[in-house]
Amino acid sequence: MTVLFSSRRTMALTLAERTTLGLICDTFAPGDGAELPSASRLGAVDAVEQLLARNPSAAERRAFETLLRVWNSRGFGLLIGAGPRRFADLTQDEREQAMVRLGSSRLGRKRAVFQALKGAALTAYYATPGSTGTNPAWREMGFPGPLGAFTDAPKPALAPVRPTGDTTLDCDVVVVGSGAGGGTAAAVLAAAGLDVVVVERGGYYDDADFGSGELAGLLNLYAPGPATTQEGQLGLVAGSCLGGGTVVNWTTSFRTPDDVREEWASLGAEQFAADEYTEALDAVVARLGVNGDHSGASGRDTVLERGLHALDWHVDAMPRNVRDCDAGIECGRCGFGCRIGAKQSVTKTWLADAAEHGARLLIDTEVRTITLRDGGASGVEAVTSQGDAVTIRARAVVVAAGAIQTPALLRRSGISGRNIGRYLRLHPATAVFGTFDEQLRPWEGGMQTRYSCEHRDLDGHGYGVIYETGPLTPGMTVGFLNWTGAAQHRAIMHNLAHTVAVGVITRDRDHGTVSVDRAGDAVVRYRLSGYDQAHMHAGIAGAARILEAAGALRIFSGHQSGPVYEPGVAGSHDRFVAECLRAGYDPGRCAMGALHIMGSARMGGSRADSATDPDGVVWDAPNVVVADASCFPTSSGVNPMVSIEAIAHMNASRLAARLT
Repeated sequence: MTVLFSSRRTMALTLAERTTLGLICDTFAPGDGAELPSASRLGAVDAVEQLLARNPSAAERRAFETLLRVWNSRGFGLLIGAGPRRFADLTQDEREQAMVRLGSSRLGRKRAVFQALKGAALTAYYATPGSTGTNPAWREMGFPGPLGAFTDAPKPALAPVRPTGDTTLDCDVVVVGSGAGGGTAAAVLAAAGLDVVVVERGGYYDDADFGSGELAGLLNLYAPGPATTQEGQLGLVAGSCLGGGTVVNWTTSFRTPDDVREEWASLGAEQFAADEYTEALDAVVARLGVNGDHSGASGRDTVLERGLHALDWHVDAMPRNVRDCDAGIECGRCGFGCRIGAKQSVTKTWLADAAEHGARLLIDTEVRTITLRDGGASGVEAVTSQGDAVTIRARAVVVAAGAIQTPALLRRSGISGRNIGRYLRLHPATAVFGTFDEQLRPWEGGMQTRYSCEHRDLDGHGYGVIYETGPLTPGMTVGFLNWTGAAQHRAIMHNLAHTVAVGVITRDRDHGTVSVDRAGDAVVRYRLSGYDQAHMHAGIAGAARILEAAGALRIFSGHQSGPVYEPGVAGSHDRFVAECLRAGYDPGRCAMGALHIMGSARMGGSRADSATDPDGVVWDAPNVVVADASCFPTSSGVNPMVSIEAIAHMNASRLAARLT
């Protein structure tokens, strides 16, 4: 496995720092001293170092190294409530107690440190295959491990270029980012006869590259950072490879809801409620082959559907952008790339179309600035993973780097506009878990095949939650679980084959921001408002009701304080919901993730409350067009891929008309 690093990123822990990191990892996952090795023996320290070394923020890397240097001091022992003793001198039980105190601290920063360490240690522990290629923890839970490369996988269809040496290119349009937005925009522009260059900071991976497991997938296919919001409220998850999030997403293909379209139009981009956007949605759905023919219910979704039917709540089959999908063993691993090529990502669709019309694709190349001249853009400046400079001169720039990196690039380039980076929405997501008698093997089956909109509108204005399941692979699952001790956590993971998570996806009304630090790297700030907390809490209550109605033996949330009940045996739904409310939703109190990142350069009718005009053009840069989820005027309320591609299709069509 080859991991490509930006020349700006270095991280080499000292022996003392690695020893301390090993102690921390072993506190979370000590093993059993026999068949189940500790985290450090398994190789989790190496995995953590690999994952953290990719972080583009030098400030965050330095902060982590500083934390490791002071962690084993007597002064830090006082800070974490262990007395004037070094962490290395504590017993395993004392170390666990210190961690639990840290995770339940009244101080948000302490809780954030705990969540970061827990996430890094446990993700590494459960994702790494270890020296033998088969993690003993997988055997304990019945997880079969990586599937391996598919022997009949076709050769890669695209031929992107990895620049070697300093390079200068000329074109009509340079597209920054190759995901749902960038890939679609490139296809539209190239089909219009324009000379297009697409620049992607990640690598190119296709069918034959997939199947190596979670750690390889995390290293190769996902964004290296920022990993969390600045306050530690939510983990940030986004794709970063040729094809972006469409390579790793869960194939859920919702059109933008009509009431959301009306809301967006009311903010000044009137075409969202008109035929133009409908036609863009139609074009996207057709090109992706969205269908309902591959939505056979997985074991997870059978439980969801059973509970929803018992409650007489809304349930429907998921539209998906797949063809010839087995919706079985293969599909459950698709979050790390589809080995059989069933997922119709933009590498299979729009980027293939763009390349057919002559577009050039660059990989392992990060655009650092847009070059501004005479009131507009004249191109971009980029750097390869090996440190080579790439200059691209262009008539127009399409920015589609995702709702974190797009505003960061605009800010880094000196483009003004107070709304660039504002109005960030994240669809804050959490989960409620239920364990069952039946073996469900939640890492198998269609990625998402059922959903419920029962509580989509909790306020009369279209804001609420939707319920979905998702595949539970070990390394990704731990991000939504609490940890109140090694034995407690191991018991949860040991029972993973009998566990279902009902996800709660919150349509957030309120917003956060994206800014840049002194080095120009993205900084994400977001605190879940009281308004949105109330909706998430209602979703947790609803998810628990679904699981109870489906026959769960034990139900628990991701709150660090550990609310749990056993229907008909111990506790009750009402008591569980009350405990969740007492635990709260401030940073570090409840495990949350941001899987849908939107709105940080939103379209609108006025520069007073938007970053781009109704064409997606940045107000102060007339030939810079945004074409990704950054454009969303508010959160979409549903999985956003189709909406992103439709906006990119529409904005790119308008740009092509102007240029041609």
